[in-house]
Amino acid sequence: MSFSGVKVAPECLEAFQELKLGKNLRYIVFKMNDTKTEIIVDKKSTDKDFDTFLGELPEQDCRYAVYDFEYNLGEGLRNKIVFISWSPDVSPIKSKMVYSSSKDTLRRAFTGITTDIQGTDFSEVSHEAVMEKVTRK
Repeated sequence: MSFSGVKVAPECLEAFQELKLGKNLRYIVFKMNDTKTEIIVDKKSTDKDFDTFLGELPEQDCRYAVYDFEYNLGEGLRNKIVFISWSPDVSPIKSKMVYSSSKDTLRRAFTGITTDIQGTDFSEVSHEAVMEKVTRK
């Protein structure tokens, strides 16, 4: 449980294991339930198109996401699981506060994530921005 009292729904852990071990899913988007007491799965997909994933992030509300990021630097295909905390500047203050105070609870529930990204606008979570973060040495 987080400082905010928010819990992680079991379906979140199940979906993450499916992404991590099964390699069927490409991404999962998480959100708060309507009462802001539990983090739940919002969407999950096998679509490999990064722009499709970005389209799942609302322009005016917060979300968490994990993305199985695939890239090639000339040494063969590689994958890294990226955790994204999406908190647009225009989202409501209360939403930002709940998501911010609950992030670590969700993040700690997932093992195998190599990169964390905080995004407040789409330029911070663009393909290029994610590529730069996952390839840092």
